[in-house]
Amino acid sequence: MYSLDDTIAAISTPIGEGGIGIVRMSGPEALAILQKIFVKGKRANPSTELRTSLQPPTCNLQLPNYLHYGHVVDPETAEVVDEVLASYMEAPRTYTRQDVAEINCHGGIAPLRRTLELCLRQGARLASPGEFTLRAFINGRIDLAQAEAVLDIVRAKTEAGLRVAIGQLEGRLSELVRALRGQLIDVLAYLEATIDFEEDEIPERDIAPDLEGVHRQLEKLLAHADRGIIYRQGIRTAIIGKPNVGKSSLLNALLRTSRAIVTPIPGTTRDTLEETLNLQGIPLVLVDTAGIVAETEDVIEQLSIERSRKALAQADLALLVVDGSNPLTEADHQIAGLAAGKIAILVVNKIDLPRAGGSLGILPEAPRVEISALTGAGLEELEEAIVDIVFSGQVLASDEALVSSPRHKDILRRALDHVASAQGAHARGMPADFVAIDLTSAVNALGEITGETVTEDLLETIFSEFCVGK
Repeated sequence: MYSLDDTIAAISTPIGEGGIGIVRMSGPEALAILQKIFVKGKRANPSTELRTSLQPPTCNLQLPNYLHYGHVVDPETAEVVDEVLASYMEAPRTYTRQDVAEINCHGGIAPLRRTLELCLRQGARLASPGEFTLRAFINGRIDLAQAEAVLDIVRAKTEAGLRVAIGQLEGRLSELVRALRGQLIDVLAYLEATIDFEEDEIPERDIAPDLEGVHRQLEKLLAHADRGIIYRQGIRTAIIGKPNVGKSSLLNALLRTSRAIVTPIPGTTRDTLEETLNLQGIPLVLVDTAGIVAETEDVIEQLSIERSRKALAQADLALLVVDGSNPLTEADHQIAGLAAGKIAILVVNKIDLPRAGGSLGILPEAPRVEISALTGAGLEELEEAIVDIVFSGQVLASDEALVSSPRHKDILRRALDHVASAQGAHARGMPADFVAIDLTSAVNALGEITGETVTEDLLETIFSEFCVGK
């Protein structure tokens, strides 16, 4: 299903208005198609000149890896479509390890679409999502983990997330996984030799240290996997509380901008509002919710409360906001009950006002931070509390391989389970073929990360997440 014999084309920049837009082609006919639609050099009136000659436009692009100035021209009508810069890159020193052509057009919808249509009319096929990167993987330029890192780079929301993705693209995770897989293959080869050549003299070898070393490395990777996934996906954080406790004010204070409407009237927020905050490298997806009340006859308010409950259920972290200038009410206790079982922080707001008497007997296990969303007091302490609760005090070396994909985490967990089973079988003195079964499963699992044991269904699932043109 992954033919490399045809030439694919796509717009590789976001659709819309911009300075430039790029149409990319990859495949054996990339240069030939470019030569049919690109006229090199400056012309006083390219359209008139071409109509007069009645000859299809041609160009000489014998020098690869150079930008050539010219025009995209319809070879059937001699109509000038756009003034462009075109380049041709010769295989195998390209992104896909195939011939690649790129046309830098003006960044508008019309010139890009017209240019792409001309490429398709001259024999190219519209690329599927991620097909350029897929060809890079199939042709051996990058492995599967590196291919997934390309998407992570495109989607990175913070510099920390970008650094993790770049590290994976550079092969930091792949090298470690290959090394572990290689150690298991080496042990597996020894076991299979003892099975196949029982009567011959096979030098005795203690495989326990090798299995223990792999086990420790897999545990280390898994120990920091959640942190890598956080950098990649972010943390959904629901700001909850009863009406008029300062939820929207807290959102605005954290964002350092007036994003949500704030009034003294309770119930101003009627729908959830999402914004992303870069908090020390963590993409913090803040969800401002409508105030939750026990009962209401207002149909719109009922829908708002239901959305707030849903936002809380989907959140990774809850910020329960209470009004420190007023005693707790039954509504505060009910909302705290909804947050029970969630990772949460109790945020006592309005400390700039006289404090209410009594103690706050809700969420006793959760960290408590006192703030004023109006003056900004306590915001830094709240941000530190969020970072502490998310990362649990873990510290990583900057050059350490970091797992950032839930898929990779699942694979490493399976590989660790198989290695542990192999260790148990070996410790109990079971025959070598029993140990080999689990080691084979572990080797195959690790191969799913780098692509040695990948299936077509898995490839389709991974690359379907890419945009067309990447």
